[in-house]
Amino acid sequence: MVRMPALLLVVLLAAPWARAAEDPVVAVVDGEKVLRSEVEAAQMGLPEQYRQLPLEMIWDPLLARVIDRRLLAREAERRELQKRPEATAAFERARREILSDLLIETAIRGALTPERLERAYMAARGEPGFAVEEVRARHILLKTEAEARAVLAELAKGADFAQLAQARSIDPSVKDNRGDLGFFRRETMVEPFAEAAFAAEPGTTLRDPIETRFGWHVIRVEERRMTAPSFEEKKPELEDKLAREAINGLVAELRAKAKVERFAPDGSPRAN
Repeated sequence: MVRMPALLLVVLLAAPWARAAEDPVVAVVDGEKVLRSEVEAAQMGLPEQYRQLPLEMIWDPLLARVIDRRLLAREAERRELQKRPEATAAFERARREILSDLLIETAIRGALTPERLERAYMAARGEPGFAVEEVRARHILLKTEAEARAVLAELAKGADFAQLAQARSIDPSVKDNRGDLGFFRRETMVEPFAEAAFAAEPGTTLRDPIETRFGWHVIRVEERRMTAPSFEEKKPELEDKLAREAINGLVAELRAKAKVERFAPDGSPRAN
């Protein structure tokens, strides 16, 4: 079956042909218009770290690249390079890719209607494992293990955890909250911290400090609960699932109608 990465879904839905609304002219090269969608498409062809950047941050070099490509293409046409056999073959490959991408984009849009997403969410709610576990914990962050064990010793003598967190923790994000991290899911915390917190019983302080890249943590687990992810939280996952199902169904239907012969890499017949 076809496996469509989430990135392909993003690329297809952001493709120039998928944007019928605002697509302003961002440059004019010898009378030919350059559209914003061309610059956006150029960004999608960059390595991932650049695709994640706001377009405005790399706008000038990207626009220059698009303009240069336009100039190079026009010069190639002037030299009639488009008549070469390799150019004809490349044009045909590009035509097939564009048409197949358009069909995929059409299928995806048909699958991702609000009604279908809502039905998928309601169906997912009834599946085992839909609800996720959350823990509410406090912590006191120290620089060294010795400092952390000294705090544990004070707690063993009856010191108040919240007061010690406010006085001793080096974590500025929760110091004013007296060490309270609120409810969190396992995947939102670094692994050693999450493993320890989710293994502890509510109302208990871990006997040993836990080391992470941030320092040494003294952890107290306050509460544990199961919560159902909201529609907005599940929406990206549901979109990916429905898109994959739509593409797999489309390809399966087309394969069933077609007569396909496969050959070995050297072009010789294959047994199967």
